[in-house]
Amino acid sequence: QVQLVESGGGLVQAGDSLRLSCAASGRTFSNYVMGWFRQAPGKEREFVAAISRGGSTTNYADSVKGRFTISRDNAKNTVYLQMNSLKPEDTAVYYCAARGGLFGMTTITHYDYWGQGTQVTVSS
Repeated sequence: QVQLVESGGGLVQAGDSLRLSCAASGRTFSNYVMGWFRQAPGKEREFVAAISRGGSTTNYADSVKGRFTISRDNAKNTVYLQMNSLKPEDTAVYYCAARGGLFGMTTITHYDYWGQGTQVTVSS
């Protein structure tokens, strides 16, 4: 089992920045591809970003490319999501997730473990 706990959400204004963190415990963190997803009210959970086990490869949804950066610190068992130039449409609950399989999957069914989520609200 892998336990994931997100933090760093909050209420910000459009154009502001925010950094989310996700602390992992349980099994060896570096064995897992890590991802961030988000779910807005009334919408399905969607892929935001993912990072490979060693951190050398990343993948982003088109809607956040150039504004968000995913990174990880395997020594601290933590994955981050730096969010810049936030927009009201970024408002959602953000979840981190761990995948024991290959890098490159962007659907929720390919991720094995999930955090409880952290709320991000961007006002206009």
